[in-house]
Amino acid sequence: MSSVVVQRAVERAHLNYGWLTARHSFPFAGNFDHAAYAHGLLLVNNDDIIEADSGFDTHQHRDTEIVTWVLSGSLVHQDSAGHSGVIHRGLAQRMSAGSGILHSERNDRWRADGSRVTEPVHLVQMWIPPDQSGVTPSYQELDINTELDAGGLITLASGMPAHRDHSAISLHNKHAALHVARLETGGSVSLPDAPYVHGFIAGGTVDVEGVGLLGPGDSLRLKDTGGQRVEGIDDAEILVWEMHASTN
Repeated sequence: MSSVVVQRAVERAHLNYGWLTARHSFPFAGNFDHAAYAHGLLLVNNDDIIEADSGFDTHQHRDTEIVTWVLSGSLVHQDSAGHSGVIHRGLAQRMSAGSGILHSERNDRWRADGSRVTEPVHLVQMWIPPDQSGVTPSYQELDINTELDAGGLITLASGMPAHRDHSAISLHNKHAALHVARLETGGSVSLPDAPYVHGFIAGGTVDVEGVGLLGPGDSLRLKDTGGQRVEGIDDAEILVWEMHASTN
């Protein structure tokens, strides 16, 4: 049965640890089965603000595709497979935990003048399951600012065969793709027509055909319906998951 569900920003779980302000679109904290609460394949959609000189110290993941999208500031990634990088706005980044990996994510970048950053980092982190367990852990990143500035819905990450030569980075799941658009006022894109679609408004305000206005932190969950036009009421950014399978 088709459905359209809007989750407003104020409806998300809100946690404040001082160093971290976290807003969760899906249940996250605690010991439970993420798949039971997923929409399509999307297990986690966390909207986090991490203060300077703090972050997530070394911790473990397994059999999870983790995509991190920075909205402002920068995040330092390091992992036990030897990958490291500074994730900034417009940089597509994915870590495949596979058979098991340790990593840390901290807002403690050093500037060229020898000082550390003092600004918070604002990011969205998203998890989906791989379609094969136990793969070799891997890491991938690519700056897509130029493509985003050109307009349209850009495929940020995908494992779908149709996007093999058209996505910035890859996913180990052939049923999922993540798209992103930066919309100027009056600019528009069409949502994918897929069994499951999740749209998250990362910034600005948009008007979704047949739904209405969505603002920062609002999200849209579509099942067996799609193709709606999304228009920027002001400068806006939207993250869109296209999914052709479900965890349940």
